[in-house]
Amino acid sequence: MLSRFKSGSIRNLEREYSCTVRLLDDTEYTCTIQRDAKGSYLFDIICHHLNLLEKDYFGIRYVDPDKQRHWLECSKSIAKQIKSQPPFTMCLRVKFYPPEPAALKEEITRYLVFMQIKRDLYHGRLLCKTSDAAMLAAHILQAEIGNYDPGKHPEGYSSKFQFFPKHSEKLERRIADLHKTELIGQIPETSERNFLQKAQMLETYGVDPHPCKDVSGNPAFLAFTPFGFVVLQGNKRVHFLKWHEVTKLKFEGKTFHVYANQKEDQKIILTYFAPTPEACKHLWKCGVENQAFYKLDKSSQVRTVSSSNLFFKGSRFRFSGRVAKEVMEQSAKIKREPPEIHRAGLVPSRSCPSITHGPRLTSVPRTRRRAVHISIMEGEN
Repeated sequence: MLSRFKSGSIRNLEREYSCTVRLLDDTEYTCTIQRDAKGSYLFDIICHHLNLLEKDYFGIRYVDPDKQRHWLECSKSIAKQIKSQPPFTMCLRVKFYPPEPAALKEEITRYLVFMQIKRDLYHGRLLCKTSDAAMLAAHILQAEIGNYDPGKHPEGYSSKFQFFPKHSEKLERRIADLHKTELIGQIPETSERNFLQKAQMLETYGVDPHPCKDVSGNPAFLAFTPFGFVVLQGNKRVHFLKWHEVTKLKFEGKTFHVYANQKEDQKIILTYFAPTPEACKHLWKCGVENQAFYKLDKSSQVRTVSSSNLFFKGSRFRFSGRVAKEVMEQSAKIKREPPEIHRAGLVPSRSCPSITHGPRLTSVPRTRRRAVHISIMEGEN
């Protein structure tokens, strides 16, 4: 009898595994998941933990043993998607950037998007001129340390915080000047909303860069934003196609093609080469999902697409979920008391890209990292 109980317990243990999800404030949430659990189960647990209803903009990302990033698919088993052995570690990130983040219905959603864009700024994905950079950083200061107080904030106080991969003393002084003079009295919610309004106007808002090379072998970064397909080279946007102009996204091996119709029925094909076939497939899937999310009016219009010009060849993929218009319609119906947001002030250290700390249920503290000056557009989890 005892042996049967023990063997049953072992089998139960084998049917469970541990998952740790790194949240946008760099805290970690750990839970136990059944081996056959789908991605939607874990995603719903995280959204419940965060008290997040406008969840369609977010996703869970993981990195495979070959360092290739993937979005966890909600409709598939977690264990079958992740090639590594448990325990699993993943990250919560914004997957679909809201076209107008400051207009999101709930403050908790705006706060999480604010945290994501703050990461984008730190990691060099959100490119901007110096004047915009100073104002964005000043809004972060106001949101997270409050009004300037000469008793608490000595000369050079803004230099103690890391907002960008690299910045000068002149920019630090400008950030402090704006914080001292123009933002006094703004509560965190107002500063975060103003930060979002500023960020959404930038060309690289919503960029999650995929490194590639063009047909001449020159490095490029491909990205999908709320407004269309973007190609960046040398920190400049060299191509931009609106979603209604993009007609097809195809890939074969490491080769990625974008087919588009521009004004006066001008047809163009852009071709790029990803580092690996796996990276190219990930790029294609991201493109398919972003185009469906932003371009379609209803999720019922979503169709299965093929990576090849011949439907019976290559990979097939279908976006599952609501599209942007449906999400906004659903958000308008939310009626509840705003959930409490646990904010903490900035920690004066250059060690961490995201330095506020929110609530946690089962959490594991992360060790601090030394500041790393990252090349513009370099990726992170």
